[in-house]
Amino acid sequence: MLVREVAALRASVARVRALYPFTIDAWVVLPDHLHAVWTLPEGDADFSTRWMLIKRGFSSRVGMGEHRSESRVAKRERGVWQRRFWERALRDETDFRRHVDYVHFNPVRHGVAGNAWEWPFSSFRWAVRRGDYPAGWGGHAAVEGDYGERQGS
Repeated sequence: MLVREVAALRASVARVRALYPFTIDAWVVLPDHLHAVWTLPEGDADFSTRWMLIKRGFSSRVGMGEHRSESRVAKRERGVWQRRFWERALRDETDFRRHVDYVHFNPVRHGVAGNAWEWPFSSFRWAVRRGDYPAGWGGHAAVEGDYGERQGS
């Protein structure tokens, strides 16, 4: 559903970014989940409100259609979203780059693309245009954690 309804997800993210600014450092949307690396403004650590509003905005833009467990039906929850999210404080530039690489390599890891460039629902192409990666980075031959040479590495 996330890929099929990516325009609704983008609209929801744009609306939330207008209300609660954040920088998208890396993002990938896969058919059944997504990953993101964000930078919030100095002194702001409110990831929860942002995710809640993104999820709510997306859910209100798309019709029901995903499978929902009895528990989710009883609690009037959508089946598209996990109940929680995992947030990590990145320690340094190496940790940051490792997480950005992980996000961009996810389509290959899940078998939906042969390399990161092939997957259109990702910030990878922006990163290539900025010169952060070569276009062929992160192909099938890459070993998780060693995805290929990055520009400036």
